Amino acid sequence: MPSFARAVFTRPWLDLTPDDARAMVDPDGLLGALAGRRVLCLAGGGGQQSAAYALLGATVTVLDHSPAQLERGREAAAHYGLAITTEQGDMRDLSRFGSAAFDVVHQPYSLNFVSDARHVFRQVARVLRPGGVYWFNCANPFVAGLTAADWDVQGYPLRRPYVQGAVIDYADEDWIFRGERPAEMISGPREYRHTLSTLINGLVEQGFVLTRLIEEGFTPDASAAPGTPDHLAAISPPWLRFWTRLQPVTGLSV
Repeated sequence: MPSFARAVFTRPWLDLTPDDARAMVDPDGLLGALAGRRVLCLAGGGGQQSAAYALLGATVTVLDHSPAQLERGREAAAHYGLAITTEQGDMRDLSRFGSAAFDVVHQPYSLNFVSDARHVFRQVARVLRPGGVYWFNCANPFVAGLTAADWDVQGYPLRRPYVQGAVIDYADEDWIFRGERPAEMISGPREYRHTLSTLINGLVEQGFVLTRLIEEGFTPDASAAPGTPDHLAAISPPWLRFWTRLQPVTGLSV
């Protein structure tokens, strides 16, 4: 297995119960019954969300750019005796899928790996059925690239310009490996900032209705040692979780 596959998001979930699976893919209780529903795990290889959806009875397709991540998905499916479909490709090009092909599109943290989220939103809007759910995680736009290592005794200073599409390079943090940091590291990650206005307006332009927005991150703990992820999360949550439904705008003028 490549050394980078030791990161937490590359480790298949191999001990899920149905309750565990539900908690993983529907933490806010918004999806309802999943049996028979068509789910696209977008840039969601690694054998995690795909296995959970399949355990809950969904028909699962995974699209990911990484062959290694797709292989983890197939390993997880085989472990549970489930079938999933894997496709290698770019999240910005879903032309291989038909219109309204999915009831749910779930995109784990990956949106910040493309420079313009609107390209992805446009693609998702086409392959999602009207009324379907698109939910995704992304960096909190205001603190993208900020890490626990930025602690300077007084706080976590914001130094990066708040610019749409700006490149954000930083070293992988220790928590990503949970004590299993490989001897040889790969470069990166390289991410891009998406401003909040770009995210919200980009969704609205494609007919998505925001149903819930949740700030998430590590367990926030203001009493934790400064310079740790839990302390940073108490100052500013690093991620956002967007829940949306597709409601195409027709015949509406503003």
